[in-house]
Amino acid sequence: PSAFAVAQNVPNPFNPSTTISFTLAKAGKTTVEVFNAAGQKVDTVLNANLSAGNHSVVWNAAQFSAGVYFYTVNTGDFSRTMKITLLK
Repeated sequence: PSAFAVAQNVPNPFNPSTTISFTLAKAGKTTVEVFNAAGQKVDTVLNANLSAGNHSVVWNAAQFSAGVYFYTVNTGDFSRTMKITLLK
């Protein structure tokens, strides 16, 4: 892969789990964190060293209340935040 990219989660809206997919241009420490609408971190889905290429993680939000959340994928100098909706 030549660039960092983050795809919209699937499905969205979701209940209770969704898949977050992203592409890394180079290997490195990568985190996927979920925040509530107030900007408070509510979960860390991934915190690991990953190789370059395509990756995906599943966020199970069964213990969280319905509403709008945001997930951020961070790696090296790159970061991207996307909006997701949890329905119950």
